[in-house]
Amino acid sequence: MSDLWELENEIYDSGEALLCGVDEAGRGPLAGPVCAAAVILPRGLEIKGLDDSKKLSEKKREALFDVICSAAVSYGIAFATVEEIEELNILNAAMLAMNRAIEKLDPAPTLALIDGNRDSAIKMPSRCVVKGDAKCADIAAASILAKVTRDRYMLEMAEKYPQYKFEKHKGYGTKAHYAALREFGPSPIHRMSFLRKMH
Repeated sequence: MSDLWELENEIYDSGEALLCGVDEAGRGPLAGPVCAAAVILPRGLEIKGLDDSKKLSEKKREALFDVICSAAVSYGIAFATVEEIEELNILNAAMLAMNRAIEKLDPAPTLALIDGNRDSAIKMPSRCVVKGDAKCADIAAASILAKVTRDRYMLEMAEKYPQYKFEKHKGYGTKAHYAALREFGPSPIHRMSFLRKMH
């Protein structure tokens, strides 16, 4: 599992002082905010079972969430709202959430490793890492914090808007979700721009 630190160790060895990993969850759903997390782990820390959040069960992610929060040097979690997604578009809203998460870190990192291939709107020195959530410990940790936090939020929304069954699909466009939309129409937390493509 130590290969999760390979890239970060190379960057640290090149003289970078403090890295954080950044990832978001909720770029694809039809409803709810996008959530981002930024994490600074102690260099070389091995967290058993740490991996890309998409490869882990919900139960495993929940367990790792607490481990990461207590082990991290610092972490930040932030949302961009449905209104911001509609106003800015989903990519820019995701970047906004990432910047908000990074701003919560103390001490401040000197370089942010961003999952994916876009970092144009990140306000501090950053580097994209494609498939970073499977390659970098800091990004894998961030992916788990973002995913668990967003899922928890969608569970709260499921109680508020029970007819959509958010607890099952977390706002993603499943068959059941589309059926509920056709029956009940959109809720205040649906992303209207995402529903234009509805069939």
